Amino acid sequence: MQYDRFQQEAIDYINNGYSVIVSAPTGAGKTAIAEHVIESCLQIGSNVIYTAPIKALSNQKFRDFQVNYSDKIGILTGDVSLNPDAPVLIMTTEIFRNKVLEEPDSLKKYSWIIFDEVHYIDNPERGTVWEESLMFLPGHMNILCLSATIPNIHEFAEWIESIHKKKVRIVIEDKRPVPLHFFFQCHNKVVDNLNSIRKSHIHQPNKTNALIKYVQSQNGLPCIYFVFGRKRAEYLAAELYNYNFLDRIEQAQILSLFESLCEKFALKNERSAVSMRTLIERGIAFHHAGMLPTLKEVIERLFTSRLLKVIFTTETFALGINMPSRSVIFDELRKFYGDYTRNLKTRDFYQMAGRAGRRGIDAEGFVYSRVNPHMIKIDEVRRIIYGRPESVNSQLNTSYATILNLYEKYGEDLFEVYPLSFHYFQSKPHQRKQALKLMRSKLNLLSEANFIKQEKLTQKGEFAKAVYGYELILSELFERGVFEGLDEVGLGTLAVAAVFEPRRNQHMTGLSKEAQELKNICDRLYDSVRHRESRYGIYPLSKVPHFNLTKATEGWIHGLKFSRILQLTDTDEGEVIRYFRMAIQILREVKDAPISSELSQKISKAIHLMNRDVIDAEKQLREG
Repeated sequence: MQYDRFQQEAIDYINNGYSVIVSAPTGAGKTAIAEHVIESCLQIGSNVIYTAPIKALSNQKFRDFQVNYSDKIGILTGDVSLNPDAPVLIMTTEIFRNKVLEEPDSLKKYSWIIFDEVHYIDNPERGTVWEESLMFLPGHMNILCLSATIPNIHEFAEWIESIHKKKVRIVIEDKRPVPLHFFFQCHNKVVDNLNSIRKSHIHQPNKTNALIKYVQSQNGLPCIYFVFGRKRAEYLAAELYNYNFLDRIEQAQILSLFESLCEKFALKNERSAVSMRTLIERGIAFHHAGMLPTLKEVIERLFTSRLLKVIFTTETFALGINMPSRSVIFDELRKFYGDYTRNLKTRDFYQMAGRAGRRGIDAEGFVYSRVNPHMIKIDEVRRIIYGRPESVNSQLNTSYATILNLYEKYGEDLFEVYPLSFHYFQSKPHQRKQALKLMRSKLNLLSEANFIKQEKLTQKGEFAKAVYGYELILSELFERGVFEGLDEVGLGTLAVAAVFEPRRNQHMTGLSKEAQELKNICDRLYDSVRHRESRYGIYPLSKVPHFNLTKATEGWIHGLKFSRILQLTDTDEGEVIRYFRMAIQILREVKDAPISSELSQKISKAIHLMNRDVIDAEKQLREG
């Protein structure tokens, strides 16, 4: 195989035993470097771990790698455990972090770990998982980090070198294999020069249909249209209903493929798949997290067939999943960042824009941004597209479970672990002081609340260190015997409530007597948890359980069909599946904690009752 300059450079470093960090544009071919590590390990009988930030990407990598490596590939994501003793094991970063802290001996047989999309260390919600994984990485493991862009890559490499005392090589590729050509739709006209855009008192609305028509006229299909809202994606797809991007032969081909895939994934009678068919036959589709995972996979396969010409999708379509197109359109250049809507980061813009231009097919990729000068300043558009990508920064916020695991290992010396963090490496003295103060506050709270006694973890502490993210509320329930008193329905209801996050203005329907009693107990305990955290100045506060999905959960555990339980909630079908799968993962974590055999048996039964049909993630992978 003929490698590009940056690929060969990385491979040479790998062959000489170095850990490597690669920063290269989306679509440049970073996966080829990961495949070299995998093949090298297999040749010498060594083992390798491949981590990905989201389960969908883990699943896709499992399918992709299976083509070349067959039964040598396994996957472990919390939802799925297939061939877990394989020499090449794909897992989410959370699973790896848990292994590093709880069972480091299980990693002795692995010589390499590949961190895909390592810039996720900057993610406010989950970045700490990457940081902890790198901090506590066993010394015998080499690292391959892959990222679309890390402007402060030298700082990042220096941090890893400083804590692991071994040289890390850096490989940077700035040049895209397929260059991008930028266009702007403003006042319903398309221009390729930002300087020609002027703010006008009369703003001609930017029409989606007009832009798609223009892209088609410029031979710009297939096209990925990025939208920052699920309903908006569906609305825009429906708006194109009167268009047909396929000739008769293509139409017959795409319908044949769609129907065979629907047959394979048992979607033939699913309402959402049936309604999607009318768009598919015109070469149009939408894709977002609220859809059935199996239907999303069908859409992805249709897109890779090149028969799907326009897809309206949210930004997760840009994350690692190999779905290049000729053109990319941005519905707007603003998105919701956790707490509020603001203008896009340059790094996020290129994560999505990088899907334009298919290597080996297109001479250039086309990126269209819809601009309303009354909503965003032209200087901001210029900054987003032509500015320097933002640095990757630590988001360390050590969880209670991590602190308990560290305390078990190091006792009071756990605070000496903080200087290993990227946060410490990047921070000023006062920021370091604040971080240590927060860690100390969490440890003091855990001591006061009977997680630690006489310098050892109590049974409550042993329980809490197994349930990352939901430690305090679940441990309080466990200590009070609430878990023991619940049946399978109650256990499932509690697990779903622990993970569920309602959308704004989402309603909760009336609860059964048993569910209401459980909610009352949770509310009382959460109030005491929140009060204790506030007293210690701990932030962010632990998550409150939400019982919005209770009726659907009860119906599902009692054996109702999926279509029936959707009538019991205003939550999107894809979200219902996601929350049920997350709840099953929580139940598995509780089952691994030190609990009674009776409770263990009830949890096993609850998992069995919940993990069926569309909820069974393994089933989707096996059938796919």
